[in-house]
Amino acid sequence: MFGLFKKDPIKNLVRKHDKLMEEAFLLSRTNRRQSDEKYAEAQAVQQEIDALKATS
Repeated sequence: MFGLFKKDPIKNLVRKHDKLMEEAFLLSRTNRRQSDEKYAEAQAVQQEIDALKATS
């Protein structure tokens, strides 16, 4: 019952990952360096997601 209002950290990280991937895709058309940086950020978030899923 008390877990009803608890936020899911994995859900938030997935949303953040999707946003970063979309930004990276849009940047890939104009600025390759910034696109690569966004992909690297998205990869780091994906690793966080995998670590949380492994502990659950």
